[in-house]
Amino acid sequence: MNKRKQLGVAAVELAIILMPMLILCFGITELGRALYYYNGLVKATRGSVRFLTAQDPASPPSGETVDSIRLKARSLAVCGAQTCSDNDMPLVPGLTLAQVSVCDKLACPATHANVATGQGGVDLVSVTIGGTGAAAYNFTSLASWVVPHFSFAPVSTTMASQFF
Repeated sequence: MNKRKQLGVAAVELAIILMPMLILCFGITELGRALYYYNGLVKATRGSVRFLTAQDPASPPSGETVDSIRLKARSLAVCGAQTCSDNDMPLVPGLTLAQVSVCDKLACPATHANVATGQGGVDLVSVTIGGTGAAAYNFTSLASWVVPHFSFAPVSTTMASQFF
């Protein structure tokens, strides 16, 4: 073979393989980022529902109301503190109080009050992030040409209340 005919072959091979490699690289990165956000949403609901299990919605502490306890739980899910200020960053980018809902034996009596188990009944508390419409948590991809923008399905954690 003539050496002149081989000039530029490596550049052509690189050009052929570069686009699939870039798509693969950006795709793995974006899917990893989406998984990281999802993990943050799961941990946010767990921390919030853990707080709620120690609260009795039927008799809140003095100076508290059921709504103020629920607001604290929603704030825990959003910013990791019982009160969120404008300076607090959300635990997961783009998460707002409007996207977090709380169910307890007073808010959802049909599904959370005196739920039968094999050993009797328990009261449940749930924290859900996301839903449909404005309440949905939307993932905004940085490389939408590889991984498009999408909405997470609702992320929910349910635990038994300590007060039943």
